Amino acid sequence: MDLEENAVCMKIYLGESDHYDSLPAYKAVVHFLREKGIWGATVIRGIYGFGKQSKFHSSIPLRLSEDMPILIEVVDSRDKLMGLIPELSQMVTEGLITMEDVKVVRHMD
Repeated sequence: MDLEENAVCMKIYLGESDHYDSLPAYKAVVHFLREKGIWGATVIRGIYGFGKQSKFHSSIPLRLSEDMPILIEVVDSRDKLMGLIPELSQMVTEGLITMEDVKVVRHMD
């Protein structure tokens, strides 16, 4: 039997060189989300992209950037994630946060 549940996927776009306090911003965000009891978060390192200042970031061999695009995907209820936006906005000052509705499917035996 499959169980479906309405949820939200929050995507947080950052640069690898972005920092919050003394940590890389992506680590600070994931630690914060874990402390808040979020269902799950995954950090994905991009290979090419550009951000707010339209500066390209790429993983071209022999010229590896230390500021690759980073995407954090987070899944939980809308209410819970909306409640975290004020604190996340302080942590993600140079990035972008988006949200979209998703269905979580869990297989129950």
